[in-house]
Amino acid sequence: MRFSTLSLCSLLLAAPLVYAQTAPAPATSAPEPPTDLAPAHVRADATKAKDQPIDLQDIRRFSRVVDIVRQAYVEPVSNHDLMKDAITGMLAGLDPHSEYLDKDGLAQLNEDTTGQYSGLGIEVLQQDGGLLIVTPIDDTPASRAGVKPGDSIVKINGTLVDPQNVDTMFKQLRGKPGTKITLTVLHKGSDTPVDMPLTRENIAITSVKVRQLEPGYDYIRITQFQSDTAADLEHKLATLITKDGAPKGAVLDLRNNPGGLLTAAVAVSDDLLDAGTIVTTRGRLPDANMSFAAHPGDLLNGAPLVVLVNHGTASAAEIVSGALKDNHRALLMGQRTFGKGVVQTVLPLDADHAVKLTTARYYTPNGTSIQAEGIKPDIPLADLTVHKADQAPALINSEADLPHHLANENTKTSGSIDNDGSAAEGALATRDYALAQALNVLKGMALRPSAK
Repeated sequence: MRFSTLSLCSLLLAAPLVYAQTAPAPATSAPEPPTDLAPAHVRADATKAKDQPIDLQDIRRFSRVVDIVRQAYVEPVSNHDLMKDAITGMLAGLDPHSEYLDKDGLAQLNEDTTGQYSGLGIEVLQQDGGLLIVTPIDDTPASRAGVKPGDSIVKINGTLVDPQNVDTMFKQLRGKPGTKITLTVLHKGSDTPVDMPLTRENIAITSVKVRQLEPGYDYIRITQFQSDTAADLEHKLATLITKDGAPKGAVLDLRNNPGGLLTAAVAVSDDLLDAGTIVTTRGRLPDANMSFAAHPGDLLNGAPLVVLVNHGTASAAEIVSGALKDNHRALLMGQRTFGKGVVQTVLPLDADHAVKLTTARYYTPNGTSIQAEGIKPDIPLADLTVHKADQAPALINSEADLPHHLANENTKTSGSIDNDGSAAEGALATRDYALAQALNVLKGMALRPSAK
């Protein structure tokens, strides 16, 4: 099982990171061949490793297997390929998020953190020799085609995805813009595969979108956590507030957000908190033990906040959700989140190669690990769509429809008693049931008297 980027991680095929990771500065030139490839802070832990020396029999067994493959395998295999595959297999055996990165892998990682790449716009997890879709990214070929979180890719261009070709198939998800690809997808809960012809595009993910839902209530959508996400949020929200005034409340939509950079998640959390712990990380190395706290300055000035989450809310998005929930800054609505509670660090080997290694677990402000469990919402919501009920025309809906009724002396001539907001609420609910419910809860929170 393999995942890609957040500075939390999930393998990102046509999209950004899904892992909480701490990325190193890129090397500017190839160094001399090192005698110890590990960075200094890793070498410092070498004394602990000496307590568990490698068994000589294991080394001999490994060497013997390499020898047998070279001599007896049906086709010639180069020593380079054997060593690369051995490293890849060793890291893949640790967890779904650790992996060996060559030059192409490092380039993809950089694309993921900046949101600039060519592909389909899906976050994909390599799991049990197959390809599981974590989430489609908003307004990309995948989302427009109807790809959903939890779908499985069973074929690519008619070729069955299996453990022997999964790496090769995975790489096909990216490609030159304008090139075509057909995914055969099995929707979650279905046993009938569906062919989806798609065309790769240049994808520049705008990670933050803001708008007013209705007067007094703002909507903030974050699709992933990139290097510029916090600055983008600060700019766009300030512009909206300048235009429409300070909101009575806001909805933060983190549904199907696969994560991204740990630093971006911390910065966004800080933007919405005045104080309190955001997240802590703990690992074996001293550098892996960190704690992040919020500073004064809430962009919403304490206005009520509802956060929408679902099974596609992963990694860095879970850090933000946990920080806002545990600090009692927001109510979470939706479904349980994905449950990626580990942090990856990119450890460079040379200018063109690195190891992305899981180096820490992260904990919400209450000290809770969400690894493999996710975060449960305060208010659960089923993944539903609603439709307007058929209703026969009614001759009498109110006193005003009765003949010879007395007029209300305070009624404005231009007003309409039927304009009670229910039609607008119904329109929103048919488009996005969860968002309509979040807005209703937000209005209830805004009606509470402020604490003195």
